[in-house]
Amino acid sequence: MSTMPASHGHNEACCNIPPVVSSGYSPKGQYEDVDGLKTYATGPDDATKGIVMIYDIFGYFDQTVQGADILAASDHQKYKVFIPDWFAGNPCPIDWYPPDNEEKQKKLGAWFGKNPPGGVAERLPGLVKSLEAKYPSVKSWGVLGFCWGGKVVSLVTSGNSNPFVIGAECHPAMVDPKEAENIKVPLIMLASGEEPEETVKKFEDTLKVPKHVETFKDQVHGWMAARGDLSKDRVKEEYARGYSTVLSFFAKNWN
Repeated sequence: MSTMPASHGHNEACCNIPPVVSSGYSPKGQYEDVDGLKTYATGPDDATKGIVMIYDIFGYFDQTVQGADILAASDHQKYKVFIPDWFAGNPCPIDWYPPDNEEKQKKLGAWFGKNPPGGVAERLPGLVKSLEAKYPSVKSWGVLGFCWGGKVVSLVTSGNSNPFVIGAECHPAMVDPKEAENIKVPLIMLASGEEPEETVKKFEDTLKVPKHVETFKDQVHGWMAARGDLSKDRVKEEYARGYSTVLSFFAKNWN
């Protein structure tokens, strides 16, 4: 794994991550109940900053859980990281992708109809209140979303009930520059080569907050979560660099 150099006045350690495991990952955290949702929790209990991760439509994949553990292992700042199970054990089956026939398309459409990003965005303020009650040492909150979860991040950070002070979107789905107009917190967006380049650029230009927008041009939509094939050296490298980039942005902009 390549080492990300020191940046933004922070030491090199804060931008580096533990070795990435390609297969057979053993989670470092545990599952608990938060606001009625099964929730993966990882990181030190005395952390003063918490991150809510919004997984992609495939739910608890090893790549996503490992990502939460990476964020929780930051050398620069202690983070407690949580992944709620919004789908209640019923994520989208990954064998529906690609949706290359009518049956898959029909099933996928019905699944999205039951799981709109807006519904999760509306529940997040209440979830954060439940987390604050359970972890009173956490004084401020960030949010990171993958794919479908990236849309959730745009919706909640542009809304009137936003509980987060910083946000991150990794290979976001349904990018809408109009939402960028009202995003009120520092935001990092890491796009893949499969997101519409012009739309991502317009989103970046519309943001009025501290920002970092970057496209990982040779990566597929989902490389930092369920669709990241970590057995491939290049994907593994860019997976690691993606998390390092998020940690660096958080270190600089989370006040």
